[in-house]
Amino acid sequence: MTVRLSQKEAGAYYTPNMVVAALVSWAVRRDGDRMLDPSCGDGRFLVEHSNSVGIEQDPVSAHVAIDRAPGALVHEGDFFQWAEATAERFECAAGNPPFIRYQTFKGAVRARALAFCSAHGAMFNGLASSWAPFLVATAALLKPGGRMAFVVPAEIGHAPYASPLIEYLVAHFKRVQIVAVREKLFPDLSEDCWLLYAEGFGGKTDHIAFTVCDRFEWSTRPPKQAEKVAVGEWRDSWNRRLRPYLLPAAIRDAYRAFADDVGGHRLSSFASVGIGYVSGDNRFFHLRPSEAQRWKIPASHLHPTVRTGRMLAQRAITPTTVAAWQRADEPVMLLRLQRGQELSASVRRYLDSSAGQEARQGYKCRNRDPWYAVPDVQVPDFFMSYMSGRSASLVQNTAGATCTNTVHSVRVRDRALAAKLLPSWGTPLSQLSCELEGHPLGGGMLKLEPREAGRLLFTPPPLAKKVNMPILEEGISIMQRWRHYGG
Repeated sequence: MTVRLSQKEAGAYYTPNMVVAALVSWAVRRDGDRMLDPSCGDGRFLVEHSNSVGIEQDPVSAHVAIDRAPGALVHEGDFFQWAEATAERFECAAGNPPFIRYQTFKGAVRARALAFCSAHGAMFNGLASSWAPFLVATAALLKPGGRMAFVVPAEIGHAPYASPLIEYLVAHFKRVQIVAVREKLFPDLSEDCWLLYAEGFGGKTDHIAFTVCDRFEWSTRPPKQAEKVAVGEWRDSWNRRLRPYLLPAAIRDAYRAFADDVGGHRLSSFASVGIGYVSGDNRFFHLRPSEAQRWKIPASHLHPTVRTGRMLAQRAITPTTVAAWQRADEPVMLLRLQRGQELSASVRRYLDSSAGQEARQGYKCRNRDPWYAVPDVQVPDFFMSYMSGRSASLVQNTAGATCTNTVHSVRVRDRALAAKLLPSWGTPLSQLSCELEGHPLGGGMLKLEPREAGRLLFTPPPLAKKVNMPILEEGISIMQRWRHYGG
């Protein structure tokens, strides 16, 4: 029986024909060129050049490819297993590698992929999605002077796991060009996609040609206009991210001037950014005041908490804010119990309720002892939004509240420096910093991981007054357009 993988399992999102034709037209220079597509799907790249080899793990798609491109050779199975065994080398490669996130890209396939890449000098960490190892393994099968052209997720511009790929490309190709396309190549996907062209396998380069396009336009070659991004600058000044190069050089230079100024500081220089607790069952562990009263839960076992980023609408969470939540009977009181703590009869009744019986079966509760003691409950100095629309929020915590992992907890280490710098929050400089250090999530949202939040740039207000506001506001507007904020 043939079992077909789901689209998500296969990471298969088939490429528009115009994009396919453009990539193959550039990669194939002669009729005799042997082309490799490491994840050929339904064969739409293979049909553009019959002297091709395609690999496809999904059996149904593999047979569609065989019917669609009868002149090509199609192997059904795991690409990395095939790559380990084959002795064939190719003049060129083209395709759209499967986009499988690290949570699903696992087991023997993942181990084989990372081992293959490691043997060729590319070291990926445990958070690498599938497409990056696919490209390294494909490049390793090229003949000297070979070329490859691929659709790549826009994550190549910001994800830490993409940097080993880029390092590999500049160390093994004479020319590397990445084309950022603002309008979606795949309208049904939240993920944006860019294009990668690399040629001269066996050579090396000290720069990346980076092109910014509003929309894809068919051509047999990549756009001529490209900014030369020095690899050293990409590494040292922009933390191995290409997203800043979506901005004109004048805006990047203005931002870097503050980053390099002695008065400029990253958030991590005076505060620590972490995530809040994971309860294991939010409905059970977060009580409304009326529920706490009904179950007679002592106030000493309840702690006010910020459950979502939507609660960060104000400049500060104060005792007055918490009192308002309680008057509205919001479920904002965390049941905070400790290991070894003596429990009252009323608390035991709540733990043994039907809701408690259900909660203790959850994964998080089953894997902690005792199941009802929520770990990592902290009282931060500030809360920061994890995902944002127009801009991120930084909210002072004067109520002694805690927070779930849907927002960041910010704990200040150097209070004198924090007092000097935090008043600059909300200025165009700090907003642009959020856009440059964070990354788009899809649906117009901006996401700040803790490591990204730690890199947010702060300056003393007197220094911030020197900022050329219009140029920074233009930068914010450009970056918001690239994450499709507002449509």
